[in-house]
Amino acid sequence: MRIKLRKKQHETKMMQNLKKRLNKKEYDKLVQVSNKKLYVFISKYTELCNPDKVFVCTDSPEDIQYIRDAAIRNREEAKLATKGHTIHFDGYFDQARDKKNTKFLVPKGVNLGPEINAIDKEEGTKEINSIMKNIMKGHELYIKFFCLGPTNSKFSIPCVQITDSSYVAHSEDLLYRQGFKEIQRLGNDKTFFKFVHSQGELVGAGAGLLVSKNIEKRRIYIDLEDEIIFSTNTQYGGNTLGLKKLALRLAINRASKENWLAEHMLIIGVSGPSGRISYFTGAFPSMCGKTSTATLKNVTMGGDDIAYLKNLNKKIRTVNVEKGLFGIIEGINSNDDPLIWKALHKPVEIIFSNVLLTENRAVYWNGKDDNPPEIGVNHSGEWCLGKKDKDGKDVTPSHKNARFTFDLRALDNLDQNVNEPMGVEVKGIIYGGRDSSTWVPVEESFDWVHGTITKGSALESETTAAALGKEGVRVFNPMSNLDFLSIPIGKYIDNHINFSANVDQLPKIFSVNYFLKGKDGNFLNGKNDKQVWLRWMEFRVHDEVDAIKTPTGYMPRYRDLKLLFEEELEKDYQKEAYINQFTLRIPENLSKIDRLLDIFQTRVLDTPKLVFEVLEKQKRRLDEARDRFGDYVSPEEF
Repeated sequence: MRIKLRKKQHETKMMQNLKKRLNKKEYDKLVQVSNKKLYVFISKYTELCNPDKVFVCTDSPEDIQYIRDAAIRNREEAKLATKGHTIHFDGYFDQARDKKNTKFLVPKGVNLGPEINAIDKEEGTKEINSIMKNIMKGHELYIKFFCLGPTNSKFSIPCVQITDSSYVAHSEDLLYRQGFKEIQRLGNDKTFFKFVHSQGELVGAGAGLLVSKNIEKRRIYIDLEDEIIFSTNTQYGGNTLGLKKLALRLAINRASKENWLAEHMLIIGVSGPSGRISYFTGAFPSMCGKTSTATLKNVTMGGDDIAYLKNLNKKIRTVNVEKGLFGIIEGINSNDDPLIWKALHKPVEIIFSNVLLTENRAVYWNGKDDNPPEIGVNHSGEWCLGKKDKDGKDVTPSHKNARFTFDLRALDNLDQNVNEPMGVEVKGIIYGGRDSSTWVPVEESFDWVHGTITKGSALESETTAAALGKEGVRVFNPMSNLDFLSIPIGKYIDNHINFSANVDQLPKIFSVNYFLKGKDGNFLNGKNDKQVWLRWMEFRVHDEVDAIKTPTGYMPRYRDLKLLFEEELEKDYQKEAYINQFTLRIPENLSKIDRLLDIFQTRVLDTPKLVFEVLEKQKRRLDEARDRFGDYVSPEEF
């Protein structure tokens, strides 16, 4: 009886606190959602962060417009000349994901492995609470409701975002499905993801915009037990858009417990004969062709970044977690990226971040069609051609990580099933990295386990000189998801292997490589060749073309590719080009296996035994082929 009384008293005090913090209009909006866990969460962090005002955003057009207007009023965005377009600056030193200060709050006795950045939960919670205390004083707090995945779906994960950044709230309105009605529908028992963000104290930047000041107190902490993300003293989307890669970490952890997959993958529909559409997911590290793959002709865009995969009725199905695109704008031009280029020039709602603001209130970014203007304003402040930073390096018109944010409806190739509650059936899974020397342009694995281990788990990508100062360093990045893992790598790979259980027809697994080079150091692939590789994969998932079995997988036949090059690109595909592209490079493949064996033995906790068995078998096949044919073998030898 006493316990019930204390619980009742606590609930009464909590609701009184909410009434004190929210005016009547906002309180009445909040209590339309009957969820005590929600009340506890909002009460706790409004009290801790201490904002001057609280705004509850429902799905109403009026509330969404309030957020848009607030972003301008609060000087986090500024209007551009084109209707619907705005510009935002992040602080000069707040331009990318803060890997150093992104940490998991881990209870004592839990070890996520050496690749995953963690801090003791008690210590980290104490630190983040001290940083957040009164951090929103003088600010307005926005309570936002979203849904990861389509609403009213088996994939749906409701989310609640608390932020004092109208830019973050506005961005998430473009990127994610509104979720007020979803969390209302689910009632009191549904577990939801929770996000607490504050940009902290602000300081003036270029064009009168405001940016986060106290970057030294930037923290991004992830609590897997309570499924809460904390983010402070930062505006950059990768640190603040909680439903993006931060939520991916929560989802990976939940998926591991519930036997589904949360992946850093695009979703595309590839056209086949007679109007057929076959759906593929694809994992590509940054700068490896992900966006260009999703915007090819005869391809529909289902999603560009995050996918959930589940076994529904013995079929692997997938949904796009998002409804918008937070894309890198560097290098986008009308010739190479016509679909995105067209979307960026439509009078639709778009946020440009860290690009150059010109005198006529337009934007310029590195690699845009036109020559750069002589003056403007960017993330560094007033800018002119030839401006140098403190180290004497050129300050480019836009930051290399400059972004655009828009709803996928701005794209002409949006897939018609993007909001289908049951998702789409996955026919193929693609893994691609930047690889100058080893993988052929396209190859199919022998089966699910072989593909998971030798394609997905073996994914590597070479760094570029422009980005990191040293070219050609291979970075191990299983499934292109290493930065976002919230479980040990070995467990993550094991989940992928076991995901194949009880499925009638598994997706085929492919590798692609758009960056293979010849002896002269030049790329062997044309920019548009990937259109042919996709069409070949589409035929393969329906068993409509044969392939050549090699020690590493199934390679295309020359005659099939020759026909596809004629159909897709009106190009005469020469036998010499085929041999150069698809020659099996045995020394390079053996070196890759040696690297992987070392990584799985020394850097990965609890690597599944099957990983070593599959890699050793592939090594033996390569050794046998070298004994018969030599180091470099045309696929036609097999």
